[in-house]
Amino acid sequence: MHRRAQCLLLAFAALCIAGTTDAATLRVRAGESLQAAIDRAGAGDVIEVERARFDENIVISRPLTLRGIDRPTVSGGLRGHTVVIASPDVTLEGMIVSRSGSSLREQNAGIYIRPGAHRAVVRHCDLSYNLFGLWIERANDVRIEHNVITGKRDLQSSMRGNGIQLYNTRRALITGNNISFVRDALYIDVSHDAVFRGNRLHHSRYGAHYMNAYDNLWEDNDSWMNRGGLALMEVRRITVRNNRAWANSDHGIMLRTIQDSLIENNVVAGNQRGFFIYDAEYNTLRGNRIIDNVVGVHLWAGSKNNEVERNDFIGNQEQVRYIGARDLTWGVRDGNHWSNYLGWDRDGDGIGDLPYEASDLVDRLSWRHPAFRLLLASPSVQTLRMVSRQFPLLRAPSVIDPHPRMTPHHPDWSTWHGRHFPHPQ
Repeated sequence: MHRRAQCLLLAFAALCIAGTTDAATLRVRAGESLQAAIDRAGAGDVIEVERARFDENIVISRPLTLRGIDRPTVSGGLRGHTVVIASPDVTLEGMIVSRSGSSLREQNAGIYIRPGAHRAVVRHCDLSYNLFGLWIERANDVRIEHNVITGKRDLQSSMRGNGIQLYNTRRALITGNNISFVRDALYIDVSHDAVFRGNRLHHSRYGAHYMNAYDNLWEDNDSWMNRGGLALMEVRRITVRNNRAWANSDHGIMLRTIQDSLIENNVVAGNQRGFFIYDAEYNTLRGNRIIDNVVGVHLWAGSKNNEVERNDFIGNQEQVRYIGARDLTWGVRDGNHWSNYLGWDRDGDGIGDLPYEASDLVDRLSWRHPAFRLLLASPSVQTLRMVSRQFPLLRAPSVIDPHPRMTPHHPDWSTWHGRHFPHPQ
C-alpha cells in the first residue's frame, strides 16, 4: 500500500510539472509592441499577431512561434534587419515582413537567421522591399516554404541583395517560394545536403547561383526572364531533375567546374544559350529538352568524360557550339535526337544509319568571324562546307553522335517552342 501511494504521488507530480510546461498562446493587437510580447514569452509559446502594422525591428531570441492572423505587417523602417532569428526552433508564419535597410556591407535583410539558429521555419510569408529577403548563415535544418519574396525594385540589379542567401548551412529545405526583382533569387554558398523544390524564380540576375555546394537536389523549379536561369559553379554531386529554364537572356543552365552530377529531364528553351558547359567532367546529361535556343549547348574548356544520352535538340539556331582540339563523342549507348539530322534509317530501328556531326569548318569560321554569316547562303561557302566534310585535313573538331535518334524522346516538345526573352524592338 505504501508503494502504491508513492506511485500515485509521483504520477500526480509529473502531471503538475507537465501542466506548468505547456506552451502558452499570447495575442498581440494593434498598438502593442511585438518585441515586448516576444520578451514576455516563454520557450515554446505561440504568439498570435492580429492584422496591424508594427513599425519595429524585432529579435527573436528564444524558441517560439510567431503566427500572423490575417497577414499583419512588421516594417523595419528602412534600417537594419527587420526580423532577426537568434534562437533554434523558431517558426515565423503568415507575416508580411518589409522595409529593411539598404546596406550591402551589412547585408540588411527582411529576415536574418543568425548562426546557430537551427531548425528555423519561415512559411507563408510575404517579404517585400527588403535588400535581402532571407539571409541564412550557419544555421542547419532550416525550412523556407511557400513565401513570396520581392526586392527593392527601384534599385539597379547590382545594388540589390539576394532573395534567399544561404551560407555554410546543411540540410536546408527550400520549397514553393516565388522570388523576383532581386540580384540572385537564390544564392547558395558552401551549403550542402539541401533540397530546392517547386520554386519560381524570375526577373533577376540569376534564378539560382551555386558556389561550392555539394550533394544538393534541384527539382521541379521554374527559372525564367532572368539573365541566367541556373548557374552551378564549383559544384559536386548535385541532381538537377525535372526543372524548366526558359526565356533567359543568356543561359538556361550553366555547368561550370562541376563533377559527378546528374542533369536529367529538364527543359531549357528560348534562351540565348540552352546549356553553357565549361570545365565540366564526369557528369550525366540525360533526357533533357533543348529547344529553340540561339545556341543549344555552348561547350568548351576541357568539358569531357560526360555521358550525354537521350536528349532532344530541337530547333536551335546552332545545336552545339564546341570549342576543342579533338572530336567529342556523345550518345555512345542510346543516342540523342537532332532536329537537323539529314541522314536516314533504312532498317527502321529508330537510329540514323550515319553519325550526326554537330558542326564543321564553316560553323567554326562563323563563330570566330560573325560577319562571315552574311555569306552562309553563297555557293562558295556551301562548296567549302562540302569539301571540308570530304577531306579530313579540313575538318574542324566537332561533337559526334554515332547513334542519332530519328524521333524525339519527348513528344510534347512543341509546347516549348517560341518562348523567348523579349528583346527590345
